Amino acid sequence: MQDHLIVRAAVAALVAAIALPLAANAQTPSCIAQLDQVRFANPLAHVGQKLSAGQPITIVAIGSSSTAGAGASSPTATYPSRLQAELRDRFKDKPINVINRGVNGEEVPDMLKRFDQAVVAAKPDLVIWQLGTNSVIRDHKMSDHGALIRAGIEKIRSAGADVILVDPQYAPKVIVKPDASRMVELIAVVAKEEDVDLYPRFQVMRHWHDAEQMDFKAFVSSDGLHMNDWSYACLAKSLGLAIAEAAQRPVLSVSAHAYAD
Repeated sequence: MQDHLIVRAAVAALVAAIALPLAANAQTPSCIAQLDQVRFANPLAHVGQKLSAGQPITIVAIGSSSTAGAGASSPTATYPSRLQAELRDRFKDKPINVINRGVNGEEVPDMLKRFDQAVVAAKPDLVIWQLGTNSVIRDHKMSDHGALIRAGIEKIRSAGADVILVDPQYAPKVIVKPDASRMVELIAVVAKEEDVDLYPRFQVMRHWHDAEQMDFKAFVSSDGLHMNDWSYACLAKSLGLAIAEAAQRPVLSVSAHAYAD
C-alpha cells in the first residue's frame, strides 16, 4: 500500500512538472511583426549601401532607460541586443553591430550633450534615437523640444548616418500624463518635416493593448512604466523587419513614386 502511494505521488509530481511550463507558455502572447504597422517612410540609403557592398554595419541606439534596458532581465534581453540578433539572423553573411548608448533617466538635452562621444565617435551607419518619455512623466515643458530634436538630427546627419526616431512607450505611467499624446505628435511632425524615419512605438504598444486585448502586465514591467523581456523582444522583431525592408528598398524608385504622387 505504501509503495502504491509513493508511485502515485511520483506520477503526480511528474505531471505537475510538465504542466507548469506548458501553462506558462500558454499565457505567453505571440509576437507578430506586421510591416504595415512599422514600415518607414524613407529608405535607409546608407545602411543599404553598406549591405550591398558587404561592409560592416554599425548601429548606435541612444536613449534613456528604454534603451539601456530597464525592465529587462539581463543585458541580452534589451532591445538593442535583441535587435542585433534579429538583424544578424536576417543578414547572416553581414557583420552588424548594435551599440547600446542608453542612459537611465535622460531627456533630450542630456543626450545631446553626449552625442559627440556616444554617437558620432562610433562612426555609425544608422542611429536609432529613443526620446520623449522622461519629459512627459516629469511634466516638463515641451516648448523647446522641436528645436532640440532637429539639432540632434542634424548632428546625426553630419556624421553620415541614417536616422530613426522612437517615440514614447504606451504604458500606464505614460498615458495618464496630459502631454503624452502631444509628445508623440511632436516627434511625428519633426520626423516628417525633417524627412527621417519614425518607429511608432506608442502606436505599436497601443495596438497590443487595444486591438490584441493584451493586459499591460503582459508587456509592461511591474513598475507600470518600463517594457519587459517580451515587449523588448517584440519591439526588436518589428524594428528589425522595418530596417531590413527599408535598407533593401530601391531608393530611386521610391523617390520617383514620391514625385509622381
